[in-house]
Amino acid sequence: MASITRSERNGIAIPHTSAALPEELPTLVCLHALGSSRHAFDELGARLEGRFRMLALDLPGFGDEAARGATTVEETVQYVLARIAFAAPQRFLLLGHSMGGKIATIVASRLLSGEAPVFGLAGVVLLAGSPPSPEPMEEERREQMIGWASSGPVTGGDARTFIEANTAGPLSPADDALMLSDLARTAPEAWIAWLNRGSEEDWSPVVEPLPVPALIVSGREDGDLGEQAQRELNGPLYPRATFAVVDDAAHLLPLEQPGEVAALIESLWQLSAGRGPAIPRDVAAVIASDRTSRRTRGILARRALGDDVLYELQVLTAAQLTTLRAVAARVVPQEGEAIDLAARLDAQLAAGTGDGWRNAELPADPEAYALALDALARAGFESLAPDEQDSRLERLAAGQGPAAGTLSAEQLASWFEDACADLVKLWLAHPASLARVGFDGFAAGGDGVRKQGFQLLVAGAREEWEPALRQRSAATPSHRDADTPGPRHAAEHARPTTASAPDPKAHA
Repeated sequence: MASITRSERNGIAIPHTSAALPEELPTLVCLHALGSSRHAFDELGARLEGRFRMLALDLPGFGDEAARGATTVEETVQYVLARIAFAAPQRFLLLGHSMGGKIATIVASRLLSGEAPVFGLAGVVLLAGSPPSPEPMEEERREQMIGWASSGPVTGGDARTFIEANTAGPLSPADDALMLSDLARTAPEAWIAWLNRGSEEDWSPVVEPLPVPALIVSGREDGDLGEQAQRELNGPLYPRATFAVVDDAAHLLPLEQPGEVAALIESLWQLSAGRGPAIPRDVAAVIASDRTSRRTRGILARRALGDDVLYELQVLTAAQLTTLRAVAARVVPQEGEAIDLAARLDAQLAAGTGDGWRNAELPADPEAYALALDALARAGFESLAPDEQDSRLERLAAGQGPAAGTLSAEQLASWFEDACADLVKLWLAHPASLARVGFDGFAAGGDGVRKQGFQLLVAGAREEWEPALRQRSAATPSHRDADTPGPRHAAEHARPTTASAPDPKAHA
């Protein structure tokens, strides 16, 4: 069995909530370990059948790609990016085992920065992952392993020593035979190149912390890349990581405990990576294309990441977040897999970002939100029926609400105006929402000197490359009767004409 911990939530049970699968199954892109091949993930794929599509790759120098010989880390990263771009999955998890972990982290970094022309990363899974920094390994053992391949492939007693050193117990006969075969067909120069250079390279200066949902798994009996190493070396790069330790396993996790690994991957998808709306394929293709700048692609990639069921509060209290979620559900009602606008707004308050201003009569945003949400909670807002909630918000918008602590009814109306703008902006900023409203103005040109721009500037005319218009989709505000308050009033609100003071912590 696997024991799962979260660095700031030790001892708290993880709830089992269902994230709906998109129309197209998510893809699990798998990068194998040193001396292994794509077939190491065969059993994992069988356990995940019907939940994920598998895209397991043979890395250059290994498996069916052994003829490529030795490659650098950079060349391997480029190879993986090219393979993902060719497959063009709608949404995918990137899994890296051991050596593949280092490659996966670098690839994820380029995807979230927008540097790579690929879109759709939803999460990262590291199985005993090698870090982007130099991999911890005793020099004597490194030299021994290099010696195994100095005169040819790793076979015989050397192969047996390698397998036994990386497992908690005997593999099944089939897996043992697979591992021996993979070692024998590994290009010796690729084996040596990883031990001599690849594992020693330090990529940490160019890999910033990645805000992607992540699962970091270690075997209970692993040595150099066990739990402590994962927390110290990979943990800081993944602030949203869930850590898991698998019993009766050492380093060859996909072969030793494929069932446990499969269950953990499904949990990651349910808790965070799979939450929120999927971006339509044609829209994702435009974002990945050279019509979209790297900076814009990176921003959209981060906005598309799923929200965490175990979201950790930053500014608001748990009660205030609950109230804000109830308000958000009336201001921007969503169908299907919804964006957690309240959690994103809490993160925005913590970061001090926003639209760059606040009403002069209001306190700073964190204080204004706290006072207003506490007042709504005292009035039992969450327990009201939807129509009653709409009526309450309509009165609040008209300045007829009760005072909220030090906020007058008029100030509360101004706060609600700001809250509506914040929530709608956060919804519209998501690439799935841009697809819903048919906006593709971000694709006016990439990073080259010449910007492609738009050729057709006629109402109702669309260029061949533009995504198709859509009627409704998941995370789309629901249609309402014209006389129904709530979203209609939120959309109609304009900024007040009263004087406003710039918020020094709020930058557009």
